[in-house]
Amino acid sequence: MMGRIERAILAKMLRHGYIGARHTSIDNLPKGFPKHQRREVVKAARKLIKEGLLIAKPTRYGLEVSLNPRRLKEITELI
Repeated sequence: MMGRIERAILAKMLRHGYIGARHTSIDNLPKGFPKHQRREVVKAARKLIKEGLLIAKPTRYGLEVSLNPRRLKEITELI
């Protein structure tokens, strides 16, 4: 079951064009969410990585994430 936070993360990343090779730090995802939800946003992002909707790219300076281009149609349907 897809929660409200997961949908919001996917919509935000799609709106900003973070698909495939264009990625952002997982630390940037909570921006724009209420302060009390920031920990939940990171948890939801990790759940989306496990489900394969987000692609994780480990770097020396932290974890980068992007939408999985192979599942883009499914992602737009979920939103």
